[in-house]
Amino acid sequence: MKVEEFDYELPERFIAQKPVEKRDSSKLMVLDRNNDTISHRHFSDILEYLNEGDCLVLNNSKVIPARLFGEKESTGVKVEFLLIKRIEGDTWETMVRPGRRLKKGDRVKFGEDFAAVIKDYGNDGTRIVEFEYKGIFMERLEELGNMPLPPYIERPDNSDDRERYQTVYCKDEGSVAAPTAGLHFTEELLKKAEEKGIKLVYVTLHVGIGTFRPVKCEDVEDHHMHFEEYHIDKEAADTINNVKRSGGKVIAVGTTSTRTLESAAYFDEKEGRYLLKAGTDSTGIFIYPGYEFKMIDSLITNFHLPKSTLLMLISALYDREKILVAYEEAKTHDYRFFSYGDAMLIL
Repeated sequence: MKVEEFDYELPERFIAQKPVEKRDSSKLMVLDRNNDTISHRHFSDILEYLNEGDCLVLNNSKVIPARLFGEKESTGVKVEFLLIKRIEGDTWETMVRPGRRLKKGDRVKFGEDFAAVIKDYGNDGTRIVEFEYKGIFMERLEELGNMPLPPYIERPDNSDDRERYQTVYCKDEGSVAAPTAGLHFTEELLKKAEEKGIKLVYVTLHVGIGTFRPVKCEDVEDHHMHFEEYHIDKEAADTINNVKRSGGKVIAVGTTSTRTLESAAYFDEKEGRYLLKAGTDSTGIFIYPGYEFKMIDSLITNFHLPKSTLLMLISALYDREKILVAYEEAKTHDYRFFSYGDAMLIL
């Protein structure tokens, strides 16, 4: 299967540069796989498609202000860091610009009593760095860091992004990009879901470097995902397994929740069905057409970049050609694409 098969044209005017005023006022495209129909609603209508006994699975990872701007101590050259993953203690894997200017032993200053030393070279041009600082690291990062908005949002981050580039239910710090399907939910909408008898289940997958990496190979099968850490507690696993046993549907909120559930699925010989295993692990699962889903029944997601692994994932759930037709229809209805854009529900 060729990567080119997942390409489509998208004029820049469709790329959302900022969020809508109210989270759940975004548009919602509903794809019904049983009837091959497309409906156009608003996200506030989503509970009409969920039933008592179903469960929503949401990724509660919190985005850290992972972008830092500083200067190389020895030359004053301006430097940009994007923190990717904490390795241990104060040591992080980091994307750097300009990479050719930063060698082992170089020191970069970001503010008063906050600096980093280049310790080694990482994968794909990254650097392994160790931070030097006074105080508590995450508090200093909140003070000096910027929200890591994706490169297609062509503006600096601002104070509003500190709130809007997070879900209302975020909890565990560790992501360098938002689990964007969850950005549409409000606290009121989640409360209404519970009142309707829909179970809310939270898992954690820290979104990492793979979000920023394009697929560079020609054949889909040759692409390798970066590993991301996830956690599912016993209560979450038990709730999802009981929903599956009772005939309810598991609706994943976003591709990160999907990858978490599919990574932790195992076949229970006694019950003759797939169940979910609790625990902490890492996953490099790559889902593309031909994959057989084990845990999820439906998916809430945003509109994804051309030739991206996320577009491949949703094409595995429905049908590549039908997804691309839906994307064309989205443009005719002025849907907004990508992180701050509108939503899609695949039933």
